[in-house]
Amino acid sequence: MSTDPHVLAMVLAGGEGKRLMPLTADRAKPAVPFGGSYRLVDFVLSNLINAGLRRVCVLTQYKSHSLDRHITQTWRMPTLLGDYVTPVPAQQRLGPRWYTGSADAIFQSLNLVYDEQPEYVVVFGADHVYRMDPMQMIRAHVESGAGVTVAGIRMPKSLSHQFGVIQTSPDGRRITQFLEKPSDPPTIPGDDEHSYVSMGNYVFTTSVLLDALRADAADPSSVHDMGGNILPMLTEQGLAEVYDFASNVVPGATERDRGYWRDVGTLDSYHDAHMDLVSVHPIFNLYNRRWPILSNLPPMPPAKFVEGGNAHESMVGAGTIVSGAHVRTSVLASAVAVEAGAYVEGSVIMPGVRIGRNAVVRHAILDKNVEVPDGAQIGVDLERDRELYTVSEGGVVCLGKGVVAQR
Repeated sequence: MSTDPHVLAMVLAGGEGKRLMPLTADRAKPAVPFGGSYRLVDFVLSNLINAGLRRVCVLTQYKSHSLDRHITQTWRMPTLLGDYVTPVPAQQRLGPRWYTGSADAIFQSLNLVYDEQPEYVVVFGADHVYRMDPMQMIRAHVESGAGVTVAGIRMPKSLSHQFGVIQTSPDGRRITQFLEKPSDPPTIPGDDEHSYVSMGNYVFTTSVLLDALRADAADPSSVHDMGGNILPMLTEQGLAEVYDFASNVVPGATERDRGYWRDVGTLDSYHDAHMDLVSVHPIFNLYNRRWPILSNLPPMPPAKFVEGGNAHESMVGAGTIVSGAHVRTSVLASAVAVEAGAYVEGSVIMPGVRIGRNAVVRHAILDKNVEVPDGAQIGVDLERDRELYTVSEGGVVCLGKGVVAQR
């Protein structure tokens, strides 16, 4: 009989993802495709399922149809032992209003906690790319006796101002302050070069979570945010501790990709995370069979390369045909067609895209079913691209779903 505690996992997947527009024009951020075969939500769900956490509620809200459909069709668990992964759309259980923040999303969904009656509640975000064994964090939380444990990743101080930063006591465990995007981030005790950045992953003792959510709901000045309100409240009460992500050991991890975590909240970071996948020794290794990233792969034949078509330092999905074309340092999803004379470099190509004869696509993100006509050029003249498409600060050109590129 397992001695693991009774845990309910709640995944916050209602994010609008405005900084990822136009990829989020028609879908919630956690539903954005990633890595040719996955959606962003598959990473957190794979981590939970691989760790043996089999009762998972995914809280959705913004443009959630494709996300709800993906979870329902892909994440079907055996019911014999009561396992489930289920989408939970916003239901206005407490009145005619939608979720006003991440803490309010959980507060409005407390019926899930009352039904399950867990000892502990895991609250994880749904839009980061990483591998983690959450059970190791849960055990650390149980042993510490804390009310909440926050996963912290060591980040160079120079970059930490972009995130929520955790200040700890001298022993590096108890959280003394939670700072949202501070201009001068506090460093880790004994390490002046790095700060603890919150990964957006929390483990709560259930009674502590319930008390905090009720107090927060009654506070008219609160914005009802987990990082902005709940964590500072529990920090003031001396109930918050940090879990060092560097101590998490995932089976099959390589020295190069151990501790990898990316917040893909912008087009540039989303593009960069894809480029992490395609080197000979990838910074993030999708091929770890001992801790697989799971999804529902399309029933298609293998990729095909004909008429001298080739791909170098690239990932190419099922059903894709590269015909007399050249692909470099790119991620091509399923059912992509790259026709004779075309050149694709440093790009992320989603399912159903057609790249016509002699077309050029550089440093770009093409969403599903984009059509690039014969001879069209994307990523060659950024001034022209800015007039026609979305171009990120880093010069990544992005075309939304179904767009027909201009010649």
